[in-house]
Amino acid sequence: MAHPQLQLDHQLCFLFHRISRDLTAAYRPLLADLGLTYPQYLAMLVLWERDGPGVGELGDRLCLDSGTLSPLVRRLEAAGLVRRQRGAADERRVTVHLTEAGRALEERAAGVPQQLAATLVDDLPSYQALHAELTALAQRLEASTPRSA
Repeated sequence: MAHPQLQLDHQLCFLFHRISRDLTAAYRPLLADLGLTYPQYLAMLVLWERDGPGVGELGDRLCLDSGTLSPLVRRLEAAGLVRRQRGAADERRVTVHLTEAGRALEERAAGVPQQLAATLVDDLPSYQALHAELTALAQRLEASTPRSA
């Protein structure tokens, strides 16, 4: 091959693609006990941080467009974990709120991060170092990547 730098296994993007798939698969059995998919789990994490964000804010936080987010929120609502509420002053503004069942699920989900971390690294300092390095990489990429309108 004339250009070894073009081999698939030399591509950082492909490595992250593989990691993302494998990480999602690692979450699957942990989240099955909670009745959540991985994207639903991410949405619940945001809501456990701050109940009642607008749908737009929730989408921004999860980096999801409304076409992806709306069905996700509808499924969480059908499962009895959240409720959507239209604004009294502006009916176009929809906020998402935890139900009692959604709040109660937080306690059951509390062990998921530690369970997953245990499959990734041997100790907490290694996990924290990995997290810090990946966070810095994400920030560098975000700062250097032009956003489309």
